[in-house]
Amino acid sequence: MSEMAVESMSSPPTEPPAATPAAPDPSKLFENCELFINRELSWLRFNQRVLGEVHDSTLPVYERLKFLTIVTSNLDEFFMVRVAGLKQQLALGVVETPADDMLPAEQLSAISAEGHAMVGEVYRAWQDEILAGLSAIGVQIVQPDAMTAEQRAAGRAHYSSVVFPALTPLAVDPGHPFPHLRSKSLNIAVTVRKQGGRRRAGLNGAALAVVQVPSVLGRLVPLPSATGRSYVFLETLIAMHLADLFPGYTVSKTAVFRVTRNWDLLLDEEDSEDLLSTIQDELRRRDRGAAVRLEIDSGAPADLVKTLTSYLKLGAQDVYPIPGPLQLNDAAVLIEQDPRPETRYEPLTPAVPHALKDAETIVEVIAKRDVFLHHPYESFDPVVRFIQEAAEDPGVLAIKQTLYRTSGDSPIVRALYRAAENGKQVTVLVEIKARFDEANNINWARRLEENGVHVVFGLIGLKTHCKAALVVRREGAGIRRYVHLGTGNYNPTTARQYTDMSLFTARPEVADDVTALFNLLTGYAEAPVWKKLAVAPFTLQNRVCELIDREAARALAGEPARIVAKMNALVDPVVIRRLYAASQAGVDIDLLVRGICCLRPGVPGVSERIRVTSIVGRFLEHSRVFAFGAGDRAEVYLSSADWMPRNFIRRIEAMFPVEAPELRARLLNEILAIQLQDNVKAHRLTADGSYVRVPTTDPPVRSQIVLLEAARRAAQIRVVEPVIRHAAAPEIGGDPMRAAAIA
Repeated sequence: MSEMAVESMSSPPTEPPAATPAAPDPSKLFENCELFINRELSWLRFNQRVLGEVHDSTLPVYERLKFLTIVTSNLDEFFMVRVAGLKQQLALGVVETPADDMLPAEQLSAISAEGHAMVGEVYRAWQDEILAGLSAIGVQIVQPDAMTAEQRAAGRAHYSSVVFPALTPLAVDPGHPFPHLRSKSLNIAVTVRKQGGRRRAGLNGAALAVVQVPSVLGRLVPLPSATGRSYVFLETLIAMHLADLFPGYTVSKTAVFRVTRNWDLLLDEEDSEDLLSTIQDELRRRDRGAAVRLEIDSGAPADLVKTLTSYLKLGAQDVYPIPGPLQLNDAAVLIEQDPRPETRYEPLTPAVPHALKDAETIVEVIAKRDVFLHHPYESFDPVVRFIQEAAEDPGVLAIKQTLYRTSGDSPIVRALYRAAENGKQVTVLVEIKARFDEANNINWARRLEENGVHVVFGLIGLKTHCKAALVVRREGAGIRRYVHLGTGNYNPTTARQYTDMSLFTARPEVADDVTALFNLLTGYAEAPVWKKLAVAPFTLQNRVCELIDREAARALAGEPARIVAKMNALVDPVVIRRLYAASQAGVDIDLLVRGICCLRPGVPGVSERIRVTSIVGRFLEHSRVFAFGAGDRAEVYLSSADWMPRNFIRRIEAMFPVEAPELRARLLNEILAIQLQDNVKAHRLTADGSYVRVPTTDPPVRSQIVLLEAARRAAQIRVVEPVIRHAAAPEIGGDPMRAAAIA
């Protein structure tokens, strides 16, 4: 036995010295798969909350219809990407289990069950609520058995002169293989029998043909109406006159159907000599992807459904019987064609802060102070104006900007053309891998190059998702740089529909980081030591974890500790485990997560101090805001990134601090505080993964309306200051449900 052991045994026991509690290592905790909600099922529940807006009878009918079209469009993208990815894993034998440990086959089975239930609710809402609401404002969707003689004659005339010449019947038999149908195209399956001929085998002796509904023609055909407006769906009109396409045959059965295909691109960027050409080639192949879903008339005969699923290589759970018109998002044309104000929300008039409205140039304001804008409550025009003025300013030497998605006729892109024409160095990073916008962005890239702009496509294997613009200006004998950083895209159209945030600054350390970021994206450079920004995939995830851990350490030391984080999605298991550990350390945590949330709040011994709220309203909640610390110690960051593995690992993202005290106060005590009080459009996530609507109490707080009014009031104030002063508002470290004083 060693001398140390002998001494230890013979010495009287002593009290160990008091030690400061240390936070346990979160990477070693919370491995139980039951602590995580499945990503795909969480997304379906988000879409269910959007569907809840369709049921809100207080909304104008066209707003309810708009939400219904969003639900169906969302489902299309979900199947084209997420379901397609799971099916691909199964086909290739690749199993990537998420933190919740659900296998691909288990996820597909659960998706099918919830998806079928959702589709049923969509069409009940269409039949019982939307059609009734449209009828109340004089808009009718007419079925054949309800048409007047005048309407039938008008429909026949339109069919004969416009529709019939564009139709091509496609026989399906040994000499005519089943046609390859484009993803999301509408088609009519037709079974026909030759008059006086012998019966065929299969399909009860009938032959199969497919008639494609021309996508180049208007989906809703107007018909004469004694009062209001009447329409018939194009496929209904075609089905009424199918006999014209099959002379000598009798049409026995018809069924409208639609195929959804895998639309994800398969790219090997390392081996691609020309990324732009590679993506163009993939886009041409996209419509030949494997089928992942069949939507078909609910009245289609079983043998026809079986035949189609066989041709498309789909299973029974992939078939969605539809008791109404397919592709309901096309009904949005009704909204576009009817200008009556009573059928929709009051038009949005974003506010412009006086400091920007009255200034001769944007940069003269930024030179004096940081400027924050909250879109769409505050106008996106100053962002456009920032680039437009730089394009014409003789003092500006260079403009650098990222473009992830932008509008069809973008004033920002036109300003970049003009800047290049004026001899400025203009560099634009166009992300041509932005999903569903690849073709648009390739077009933008080519047009920018044709106008003298230097276009780059970023780093191999990474999407550039950060939103940054840098203007380099000669001032006197020196150079000064002006920066715009945002949470959303440089898209004036979506800036009126999504809630996003802009920060203008001329702070040298921020400008240094943004300059280094562009050099990293356009040239050969190692990632620098960032001064103010946290940049994915280099430092962002670590920085978020450090900030969460810091609050946990403060709580363990008996200090006030608080986290409020607003984002679109929370999926990353590393960050979720950190949040669980912080909750157990005593940190009070509020998460405003619009969509997917894989964290389970309120689990005893894990997440009792975490609350998760989702707000779905007129505007799509898209901004990312993160506050760490209680009271005056709170640090506030904005970011282009959600807390998801793809944002931390596979994208170029930026998180940046808001350092001006008055802007921090506004974010903490106006924007975040008000959203935490929402009791009209807010839902709370429960430990079992379901969402419950937050009870509406007196006074009702609809945060988007309150924030819109706050922005309008602020626009009347000539001195830039927070609408709700920091001292008068509740601390973020306090009770998150405590009412705030709204100025």
